[in-house]
This record gives sequence, C-alpha cells and structure tokens, in this order.
Amino acid sequence: MSHDDARKIRLIMSLRGRGITDPAVLGALERVPRDQFVDPAFLDQAWEDRALPIASGQTISQPFIVAFMTQALQLTDRTKVLEIGTGSGYQAAVLAKIARRVYTVERHAELLRRAQAMFDRLKLHNIHTRHGDGWKGWPEQAPFEAIIVTAAAPEVPQELLDQLSEGGRMVAPIGSAGNAQRLVRFVREGESFHEEPLLDVRFVPLVHGVGVPNEAR
Repeated sequence: MSHDDARKIRLIMSLRGRGITDPAVLGALERVPRDQFVDPAFLDQAWEDRALPIASGQTISQPFIVAFMTQALQLTDRTKVLEIGTGSGYQAAVLAKIARRVYTVERHAELLRRAQAMFDRLKLHNIHTRHGDGWKGWPEQAPFEAIIVTAAAPEVPQELLDQLSEGGRMVAPIGSAGNAQRLVRFVREGESFHEEPLLDVRFVPLVHGVGVPNEAR
C-alpha cells in the first residue's frame, strides 16, 4: 500500500467517524483523486481534511465539507444536479460519481478551463460546464433535483430556488464574508421552501457577474 493510499484510507475512516454514512458518498470520495485537483505546492496535504488555496483567490473545500454537502443533497443515480462555483472541479467530480448529470457554473474562466481539462482527463463525461454568473444559475437546464452552492450569500438567490424541481433540495452557505455563515438545506414544497439549518461554515462570497483576469475575490 502506498503512502497516499494509507492517507486516503485514514481520511475516509475519519469522515465515517464524523457522520458521513452514505456509502455512495464515501465511495465517490475514495475514487476521486483529490491530489490531482490541488495546487502542486500543497500536494503533500491533498489527503488531509483541510481546505487548500487554489487560483483566483479561491479554495478547494475540505473533504468533510464536500462529503457533508453531498450527503445532504440525497443524490441517486437519476439525479440532475446544478453546482454554483466550479472552483478546482473537485466537488463536481464527486457529484459526477453519484448523480446522473452535473451542470456546473464558474465565474472565473481560467478556473473553469483547468477544471474542464481535469474532467476530460478523468473521463467524467456527465459534467457540463458554463462560464457565467452563479447568481443566475442555469435556467435553460432547469429544473434540477439538487443544487449545491459553494460560495456564501447573505440570502439565498431566488433565481436558484426557482430552478429547483418539486421536492428538490438545495444546500447553500448563507451569511456574509467574515461573519457567521450557516449551511442550510432548502426543500421545495410547491411555491414555498422548507429551510433546515445544518452546520456552521466558512466560504468565500458568492459574487455577482463573471470574473476578470487576475481578479481575486
């Protein structure tokens, strides 16, 4: 067994101990090579349970948060998922190992280019990408059974809620940068949305519009 394999096993066991019990989620995290998504400068920390910096002032989320949010979406192999904030592509790759189809939107073109190259390399052909404004979602492909937002907004964007199917779930961090943020699950019930607070978190802010070169948020 290689050193990386041992660290991966320790990580998966740690996630189980923290309440990640969905075998599909654990299996996806085991199969997705996180070490290929991190910046080379942090390669030695790829299998540690911590967030790491990537380009454009963004981060790759810690594995526990990726696993927790994915489990909260209650995915099946028939689920159509929208992700807001592609970032490194790691979360989308985990989703793609479980769901039928993943649509992911990223405001930074360079991040999206790198993520798409990784999806191609890993033959994740059920991921569809868009360079655009995450606040607007992907209305042409709506409705979605699940939506995951990987950046925090003071309040949930109504345009994203409107793209949920009946009974659909959205998991999103709510709060301002630098202040308390809470991960919340929204479940659509007709024209209303049931809210369930899940976990205190810290995410980068969800910014309107698309990024410009060399911008860091």
